[in-house]
Amino acid sequence: MMKIKAIIVEDSRLARNELKELLEAHQEIELLAEAENADVAEQLIKELKPDLIFLDIQLPGRDGFQLLEMLDDVPMVVFTTAFDEFAIKSFEYNALDYLLKPINPKRLNQALEKVIDKLNEQAEKREKKLDFDDQIFIKEGEKCWMVRISEIYLFEVEGNYTKVFFRNEKATLSKSLNLIEKKLPPEKYFRANRNTIINVSFIQNIEPWFSGNLMVKLPNNNDVEISRRQAVIFKETFGI
Repeated sequence: MMKIKAIIVEDSRLARNELKELLEAHQEIELLAEAENADVAEQLIKELKPDLIFLDIQLPGRDGFQLLEMLDDVPMVVFTTAFDEFAIKSFEYNALDYLLKPINPKRLNQALEKVIDKLNEQAEKREKKLDFDDQIFIKEGEKCWMVRISEIYLFEVEGNYTKVFFRNEKATLSKSLNLIEKKLPPEKYFRANRNTIINVSFIQNIEPWFSGNLMVKLPNNNDVEISRRQAVIFKETFGI
C-alpha cells in the first residue's frame, strides 16, 4: 500500500484531534508530526520532508500562506479552515483541496483521492527518461534558470543533494545523484565515480592517472577523476 507521509499544521488541539480521528480510517496516511504554528511547521517540514500537509490558514503569527512562501520545497497542500473566504486564494498556492471545518469524512476521502492521483502522476514523471534537448527548471535562492539537459556538463554529490554545473553557473538540486542518473540519457552521461556524473560531450582532455584511473578536464577548470573500475567501462563504451 502506498504510504503518504503527512503533517498536520493546526493551532486548535480539538481540530487536530478530530482530523487525526478521521485519518485513522486511512491506512495509507502516515502521520509524522503536528505543529501549532508556522514556525514549528517550517522546521518540521524541512526536517521530515512530508508528502502532504493539512494546513490551517489562520495561525498565530504567520498564517498558512506565509508559511508556504517561506518553503523552498513545498509539499502537497490540503487547506483546512473554518472560513470559505480564502478558497480562491488557496488555489493560487497550488492547493490540492480546501476543506471546511468541521471536516466532512466524504470530503476528506475526495481530497485524499486527489493526493494519490498526484503522487501517481509524480511517480510516472520520475520514471520518464529525459531527452538531451529537454529543458528543466532550476531554482536556487532568488535565481532561476531554464536549462537544456545538453547544457549540463557535471553533476556532483553535495551531502544529500546534487550540485549541477551548466554554462558558467552552478546550483543545488534537492535530489540524490542516483535518482538523477536514472533520468539522464545514458548515451551522453557517464558515472565517473560514486560522487560524479559527467556529460561526455564537454570533455576537453583525458589523461591517464594513478592506479588505472583517468583524469577528465571539463569547462571552468573542473577536473573529474574516473575511477579504475569506471575507466574500464568508459573505454569499452566510448572506444572503437
